Amino acid sequence: MLPWPQHQRSSGLRRQKRDWVIPPINVPENSRGPFPQQLVRIRSDKDNDIPIRYSITGVGADQPPMEVFSIDSMSGRMYVTRPMDREERASYHLRAHAVDMNGNKVENPIDLYIYVIDMNDNRPEFINQVYNGSVDEGSKPGTYVMTVTANDADDSTTANGMVRYRIVTQTPQSPSQNMFTINSETGDIVTVAAGLDREKVQQYTVIVQATDMEGNLNYGLSNTATAIIMVTDVNDNPPEFTTSTFAGEVPENRVETVVANLTVMDRDQPHSPNWNAIYRIISGDPSGHFSVRTDPVTNEGMVTVVKAVDYELNRAFMLTVMVSNQAPLASGIQMSFQSTAGVTISVMDVNEAPYFPSNHKLIRLEEGVPMGTVLTTFSAVDPDRFMQQAVRYSKLSDPANWLHINATNGQITTAAVLDRESLYIKNNVYEATFLAADNGIPPASGTGTLQIYLIDINDNAPELLPKEAQICEKPNLNAINITAADADVDPNIGPYVFELPFVPATVRKNWTITRLNGDYAQLSLRILYLEAGMYDVPITVTDSGNPPLSNTSVIKVKVCPCDDNGDCTTIGAVAAAGLGTGAIVAILICIVILLSMVLLFVVWMKRREKERHTKQLLIDPEDDVRDNILKYDEEGGGEEDQDYDLSQLQQPEAMEHVLSKAPGVRRVDERPVGAEPQYPVRPVVPHPGDIGDFINEGLRAADNDPTAPPYDSLLVFDYEGSGSTAGSVSSLNSSSSGDQDYDYLNDWGPRFKKLADMYGGGEED
Repeated sequence: MLPWPQHQRSSGLRRQKRDWVIPPINVPENSRGPFPQQLVRIRSDKDNDIPIRYSITGVGADQPPMEVFSIDSMSGRMYVTRPMDREERASYHLRAHAVDMNGNKVENPIDLYIYVIDMNDNRPEFINQVYNGSVDEGSKPGTYVMTVTANDADDSTTANGMVRYRIVTQTPQSPSQNMFTINSETGDIVTVAAGLDREKVQQYTVIVQATDMEGNLNYGLSNTATAIIMVTDVNDNPPEFTTSTFAGEVPENRVETVVANLTVMDRDQPHSPNWNAIYRIISGDPSGHFSVRTDPVTNEGMVTVVKAVDYELNRAFMLTVMVSNQAPLASGIQMSFQSTAGVTISVMDVNEAPYFPSNHKLIRLEEGVPMGTVLTTFSAVDPDRFMQQAVRYSKLSDPANWLHINATNGQITTAAVLDRESLYIKNNVYEATFLAADNGIPPASGTGTLQIYLIDINDNAPELLPKEAQICEKPNLNAINITAADADVDPNIGPYVFELPFVPATVRKNWTITRLNGDYAQLSLRILYLEAGMYDVPITVTDSGNPPLSNTSVIKVKVCPCDDNGDCTTIGAVAAAGLGTGAIVAILICIVILLSMVLLFVVWMKRREKERHTKQLLIDPEDDVRDNILKYDEEGGGEEDQDYDLSQLQQPEAMEHVLSKAPGVRRVDERPVGAEPQYPVRPVVPHPGDIGDFINEGLRAADNDPTAPPYDSLLVFDYEGSGSTAGSVSSLNSSSSGDQDYDYLNDWGPRFKKLADMYGGGEED
């Protein structure tokens, strides 16, 4: 127990107060108790005078983890309440407090330091359970391989946390059971023996043990991990051919053909630079006909033809091929004599096609040579010197069919006259293609192109241009520019000579030609006036060829009256086209007649429209209810209009009076009942009195009709009834064209007066 600091007094002297320093409290971890277990007692020297209460604060007391430590507030005894774990927390810092019963501080707080004493309760733990490393084959002893690391949670300053390493086992134990060693403190694994060979052992598995207590196997705790060591390949094995000689054959004229496969053996790691083979032809192929390519899968060398071989030149090749790796050989490793092999390649003869030595062949000659002329011999060569074969010739392309080739010797002759101006000629060159075929098995053929450059001769007379022109009937106003076109080329074209023939004499009398230059001239009138019309003017054109060629062409000249600008007038153009004055007058009369007929037709159509409108005046469109929709929802004019017997609409038997209506009167607002009445035949020309009586009778019948609705309705008076022979207004209209007197219609009223005026006026007109 540690006392609280005491205060001492002496007469004449005052001692300065000081605090006690309490040494650290050590508590072993993993204690088994019993708990609570007393650690220390704290007491103040004033507890004899006054009651004092004690308390502690800090982590482990009133701060998490809480209540690890406790104190008796009256006695000052401090306890630990549960087992401690150094790996969880290695130390605690608390403060002890002393106060009186009123809570007043009696002593200054003192610091308490509690340290957890470490126990060896943790094994070493490797960072990885499996470690992977590598080392080159053939490495010298002491070559670093890898490092393994284990950590111990115990105190590393004590033996509890001091780890040591050792190798437990090595698999396989070849060529030695101790190929590797490990640094006991650092965990570095290194080689300890020579003889690592990947081709024999590619991988080692090493079990490594880590032990604390400085490696004491009796007291320390241990753990193990696995170290996998790969032996990496180095190029310590040169590639070797499986045999010293190889053979192959190839047909002549073939390329990109594999003729032989070279097999090699290499014990290094497959598909690595130490294993991949590179082939090189070191002799036997000075012209570079072959190359050796590497198969990426099998590593074989493929002898390939890259330049066609000719049986007639080389029947066989003897190649020497060397093989090596992509990676250089390891230090101290020499190439094997089996890294070189011989390759014999036989060339097979095949039937080769004949060929034309000069292809394209160009010859020059004048056009127009006669048929059967020998042009040249276009012969082919058969490269098969060791075969007795015959070559036959034929045409493959002869667009104009001008040529013939001898099937035996290739002599070419003309089958027609060659014309440079033909459509088959391009840039003065005619091109034909010929076929040369041998009689080998199978037959072979080759093609050759013959180009014939045709030299121009003067075989085309010039043609006059233009073919048609026009000129004013008076001279000195304008002229016609003329020229010539010649299918030949220089020097068989211009300058041209333009002349007027002597026959007929009127040509030179009426016309004259003025030379402008070597290619152009002007044709103009010689006389002061020439009647308008079409004239055929013959003109002779001569070129400058040797000998010159002439041609007489006719130019159609239209002579017409002209305006001040020298342009033909419209009438003049018609006259010049060959129409006389009489023809022009006749055309104008026809135009006038046609316009008159159109005008008369329009007047007639307007008159018919007027007649149609006049007929419609007989009945006002608003009064005409025929074929119209009738409205029955009108309410009438007032109370008086509603005083009628509605029962009449529901009693068909009470409709006898309807059947006894006056003839010729029909309501448009009721359905007809019974047969239509028969009307008497009226005279063709009705008397005005008859019409008036007819209308008055209808009015009386309507006024006395008890079944009439309370509102006004329309009565139709032009209903004749079935089978009526009486005339109607329409019949009157249809007979208006006869000699009829319509004056009586004036007595019928204003509407009939309009009708009488229209038909009566028509007669007067």
